[in-house]
Amino acid sequence: MSETETQEQENPHAKVVLQAARAMTKASLLVTPPAVLVCIVLFSILNGMPGFWGSLVGGVLAMLASLSTLGMMRFSAGQDPMFVMVIALGGYVVKVVLLFGALTLLKGVTALHPMSLGITMIVAILLAAAAEFAAFRKTKIPTIIPS
Repeated sequence: MSETETQEQENPHAKVVLQAARAMTKASLLVTPPAVLVCIVLFSILNGMPGFWGSLVGGVLAMLASLSTLGMMRFSAGQDPMFVMVIALGGYVVKVVLLFGALTLLKGVTALHPMSLGITMIVAILLAAAAEFAAFRKTKIPTIIPS
């Protein structure tokens, strides 16, 4: 028996979180890579090689940021629900700091077209978030609503 299976048996919350994470990951990976590819082609045509590299780097950064959130969900699935929230909020802070750091380091790189990078990141992050939200809403998760 694997560690994840043990956690699922011990904590019913883990099963629900892993189910949501699977659905959200699948939805995100169905929508985001094709959108990034469209951005890469578009910005390559509009801005040449700097547009290609800018869009490629922006797409990779955005997809890594999106998938890191889902990875944190999987990592924290077996934990106490309050600890899951601590990991989620702390993870968002770390992710934002790392993205700002990466973008600061890339600011002076002339091989990257900055607008291509930025627009691709915005498109990828918004589409991933929308796909994850839609998948979460479609996932059958038991909920107790107190009266």
